[in-house]
Amino acid sequence: MKNYIKISMVVVLTIIYGCQDKFLELDPLDSVTESVYFETPEHFDAAANSLYTQLIGLQKVKGSGLSNDYQVGYADFMDFGTDLIAFVQPEGRGSLIVTEQDKYWSNWYYWLRDVNMILKKADEYDGNVEDIEQPIGTAYFFRAWHHFLLLQRFGGVPIVTSVLDLDSPELSGPRNSRYEVIAQVLSDLDVAIDLLPTEQQLDAGDKGKISRWGAEAFKAEVLLYEATWEKYVGTTTDGDGVNTGAGSAMPDNYPSTGDMLTEAIALSKDVMDNGGYELWNHNTELDSMSSYYLFNLEDGDSNPAGLDKSTNNEFIIQGIYDFVLRRGGVNISHVVDGRTAPSRKFMDMFLCVDGLPVDKSTEFQGYYTVSDEFENRDFRMNAYYYGVPEGGSPALSPPTSEGNPTGILGQKFRSWNYPTYRNVNEESFNFPLLRLAEVYLIYAESLFELNGTITDAQLDESINKIRERAGVADLTNALVSNYNLDMLEEIRRERAVELFLENSRYNDLKRWGIAEQELNAPILGAIVEGTLYEADASLYDPSVYIYGEQEVENGTGSLLRATVIDPASNRSFDRKDYLFPLPTAQLNLNKALTQNPEW
Repeated sequence: MKNYIKISMVVVLTIIYGCQDKFLELDPLDSVTESVYFETPEHFDAAANSLYTQLIGLQKVKGSGLSNDYQVGYADFMDFGTDLIAFVQPEGRGSLIVTEQDKYWSNWYYWLRDVNMILKKADEYDGNVEDIEQPIGTAYFFRAWHHFLLLQRFGGVPIVTSVLDLDSPELSGPRNSRYEVIAQVLSDLDVAIDLLPTEQQLDAGDKGKISRWGAEAFKAEVLLYEATWEKYVGTTTDGDGVNTGAGSAMPDNYPSTGDMLTEAIALSKDVMDNGGYELWNHNTELDSMSSYYLFNLEDGDSNPAGLDKSTNNEFIIQGIYDFVLRRGGVNISHVVDGRTAPSRKFMDMFLCVDGLPVDKSTEFQGYYTVSDEFENRDFRMNAYYYGVPEGGSPALSPPTSEGNPTGILGQKFRSWNYPTYRNVNEESFNFPLLRLAEVYLIYAESLFELNGTITDAQLDESINKIRERAGVADLTNALVSNYNLDMLEEIRRERAVELFLENSRYNDLKRWGIAEQELNAPILGAIVEGTLYEADASLYDPSVYIYGEQEVENGTGSLLRATVIDPASNRSFDRKDYLFPLPTAQLNLNKALTQNPEW
């Protein structure tokens, strides 16, 4: 835990959010110390602004500096290697190992010091506290944010709400339970909600900062996450808190799952009704490709309709980037191109335009060519993928090579006209961390989890808005009943498709308690039986597929053979994999810490 006591000066990012002029007259940080820095509201504003650099995003972020592997970037939070992706990764296989260091443990605690320093100095501030309410609220938000990300990765962790010194008891204390961490997160978010301005109250130069609606939306996300974790996973990952894990100690007045779901509904409804956000739907100008251009939107040259970031009022919490002031500096277009190729499961998960799955829809055109699969389907299918020849199928590469085993290329988060408009490391679109579409999904899922039902009116004010943008018919209770669908599964399907690559899939499978089932299934690729792949040897050579082929259920209603990219025998995801192991360096530094169960 050396990172707890590492002294860090708050860094002012003077170029973020296009309002750098606000900081031009600030004293340079190299001429001040912590003891004299927090003297004016402008000092607190600058310190709070620096916290935004700690959000997950395109730009690699300086962390605790323990090793060369201390930088935080987008790639660990795009759900690479899940059941939806044909590119295999250790986390999806259940083949992680215990490591000496974990940069996320180190960095989130490192950053918590910055947050707690702001709150400490706010307590000591002699001026009018109302003048620093926004930076205080921002600090409370980020304290909740960092603790929640720690909880998602490790389960119960030590709660840190003060600036630690060498003799601070937290440095040698045990882990707090997940329930104690959640209680702290919810408490901090309540303070943030009370102090932060609404989106409508933000000055033009402050657009992109956390507002009251952002804090409410995030609290709704936390509530749904924890309510469903407790419902479907329960205490199975807690350990006894003595020999393993963080235990199951629950604070007094801890909310029930019903209470959490009820509040998640109320908060998401408040954001939906009063936040002033709207889905970014420009399908008319963009040939039904809104769900592609939304995720690479920069200036008017980033899309054929000449739209820029000012047209996007969907992102609620986001990392802000700018080609001149703050470039992403990473090769995200190249990475998503190959690493997000769809699994067979994901290809069949996209609905047809009539709102039905491929195995129930008369609109489905079959598998003879891969191009056929894209016909009459959810617009997001074309928005997320390219590289399929018109009227044909892409060539398949063996799964053991560096090639793409499906031949289908990913383009969500890929710059338009790459690498002409933006070359590698130049992408500077804003990076979404929570947007209105997710709030709709939180609302719908919370309603169904609480009541076991959801009305058509509630579907219309939430999920059906997303489906309209995707060119898919409404989800209704009649549709579910007439075609023997499962409403909860359809809500979860919408979440999987809409939030693809947005740090959702692993967390969702875990909180639903089905990660073992879904991640241990084989990863399959193209259907080859009865398709162009059997007719054209130049597209597919079965001999190079070391795992062969396997029959799979599909849209035809009968089993067909598909290529095997990763067989079930390679996959061993277990309940212990719901949480990452604590790094051994921290266990050695603090003997009161206990490792997560079975690690």
